[in-house]
Amino acid sequence: MRHGNKNNHLGRKDGHRAALMSNLASSLIMHKRINTTVAKAKALRSFVEPLITRAKDDSQHNRRTVFSYLQSKEAVTELFKEVGPKVATRNGGYTRIIRYSLSVNPSPAARRRGDSADMCLIELVDYNELLLNSKSEGKKAKTTRRGRGKTKKAEGTAETSTENAGE
Repeated sequence: MRHGNKNNHLGRKDGHRAALMSNLASSLIMHKRINTTVAKAKALRSFVEPLITRAKDDSQHNRRTVFSYLQSKEAVTELFKEVGPKVATRNGGYTRIIRYSLSVNPSPAARRRGDSADMCLIELVDYNELLLNSKSEGKKAKTTRRGRGKTKKAEGTAETSTENAGE
């Protein structure tokens, strides 16, 4: 029974699992989104979010602590220079897991070919350009079923009649 066992071992020994999480976290930080299985993405979320929280405060102690987990100077630099300041106002929830669903859109990416594992996309929330652009554009103006309205037509006809009168 799994009483009180909160971490997923992912079928690996401790050292292999730590290396896997370190590599996945480094890839996520460098590329801002990665494709992986749902089980690995859920484990990665609990691994990388405390590291991103540490990256909000750029101190030598925090850099060394994060480096002990990631073992990659490039990933640590990227995390503290770009990701940390960008998420400074956010209180957690730095990652998003988007499952490739089978029911809505049966795509080949929904399941891995070899073992039929559920696949997903894990990404950093503040780096999704599609969602950020749609929020910045704002709401579209409401239109009625009959079109833009009669006021525009009336103004247009009044302008053309005054232009014709001047000729």
